[in-house]
Amino acid sequence: MSAEPPSAGPPRAVDRALFRQSWHDLVFLHWPVPPDRVAHLFPPGTRPDELDGRTYVGLVFFEMRDLGLGTGPAFPVVGGFTEVNVRLYSVDDQGRRGVVFLSLDCSMLLPTLAARGGWGLPYHWAEARRLTFGDRLLYTVRRRGPEGPRSRVWAATGRRIRVEDALSTFLTARWGLHARARGRTYYWPVEHEPWGFRQVSLLSLDDSLVGSAIGTRVTEADLASVLYSPGLRVRFGVPRRVDAPPGRRGDEGRRPGRG
Repeated sequence: MSAEPPSAGPPRAVDRALFRQSWHDLVFLHWPVPPDRVAHLFPPGTRPDELDGRTYVGLVFFEMRDLGLGTGPAFPVVGGFTEVNVRLYSVDDQGRRGVVFLSLDCSMLLPTLAARGGWGLPYHWAEARRLTFGDRLLYTVRRRGPEGPRSRVWAATGRRIRVEDALSTFLTARWGLHARARGRTYYWPVEHEPWGFRQVSLLSLDDSLVGSAIGTRVTEADLASVLYSPGLRVRFGVPRRVDAPPGRRGDEGRRPGRG
């Protein structure tokens, strides 16, 4: 099945939120990559999503806040924390476009352990922080452990802008994620308001997270896209098995990490 068309809003509503969170001060960096170079990194039932014969690897920095389950209050012991992810862009056999996370580096241990153990997501505990200096933003991250990969981005932000080009839409109009857990591939629907963007200038970048994830070093000179968003609120729905027929009993409501 061909991929569903990109859309500014979610193509399907999240009727029941499994958990929710808010994202702040997002910096998106993207590089083109031949699809056959990264195809082996996608879970079964998915493949690289392409735009004009290319797919992309993303490095995304942000501050996460208000993490909570369902409609309950946010977890008071978690608060806000810095997260950095390396991601690829996927499409499954039902045409649903999504994200495949190769790594997620988080500055707080509890969410890291919960996401790895409960949901099978590739989280890593890291030393990560965000610093702001007026309209300038600095993110630094270093994965804990010997020779842990690291990243540092320094950017300046400006006024609000409209971003409607095909590449930016391809990279940000993602309404779900694909993940592998306990021998099965799942699709997690995501719902949030349309993205808002501001002008951004990349002042410096020093990164080894992307190279650690895909086996190919990337440089600032090869960047295809740099975006900045002040943030938004996000709801994650109940995951569905990619290989299960729509509506099949038992496909939803099961925690992937528990089999």
